[in-house]
Amino acid sequence: MTTHSSSSGAAKHQTTALAHRLEVEAWADPDWQRLWLTLSQLPWRTLALVPSGPGAPTDFTLKMAVILSRTGMSHVGAPIPVADGTRVPLNEFSAFMADIRACREGSERVLIALSAVVESPTTAAMAKSADGALLCVQLGQMRSSHAKQTIKTIGPSKFLGSVIIRPNGTPADADNPGE
Repeated sequence: MTTHSSSSGAAKHQTTALAHRLEVEAWADPDWQRLWLTLSQLPWRTLALVPSGPGAPTDFTLKMAVILSRTGMSHVGAPIPVADGTRVPLNEFSAFMADIRACREGSERVLIALSAVVESPTTAAMAKSADGALLCVQLGQMRSSHAKQTIKTIGPSKFLGSVIIRPNGTPADADNPGE
C-alpha cells in the first residue's frame, strides 16, 4: 500500500492492488464539523468531555477532544488547547485545575478530556468546574444506567448536550445542545 498526503493535509490517498480511495482526516469529516459548529455557538470557555460510563477505550474522550480541537482550529484559525484529565489523581487535582485556569486565560476555549465518573474520583469535580460538559456515548459500549448516574453526579444543568459516537468513530448526533 502507498500513502500520499495531499497539499491541504485534509485527506490521504491510499492505493492498494484492489482500489484507490480517499481517507478523510477526522477533523475534516462533516459530522465532526457539524458537532464543532453546534458546540461553538454555546456559551463555554472550558468544556469537559465526559464519557457516559465505562466501556470505551481509556483514550476515548482524549481522542474526541483532539479531533474537536483540530476541527475548531480550522474554523477559528487559532489553537484550542486540550487538557488530558483522564488520569488525574487527587494529589494532582489542584495543580491540574490551576493549569486549566492558566490555559483558559491564554486561550479563548479549552477542551478537557475526562474519564468515566465511576473510574476516577476527580472527574465529577473537574466537570463541575468547567463552564459546560458534553456527555460522550460510544454506541454499543456503554450502559444507559451509567449515563443516568453520570448526569446525576455532575448535575443535569452542567451538560450542554450529548454526542453518540458510532463504532467507526464519527458522531451520530448532538442531542439537545443548549438545553
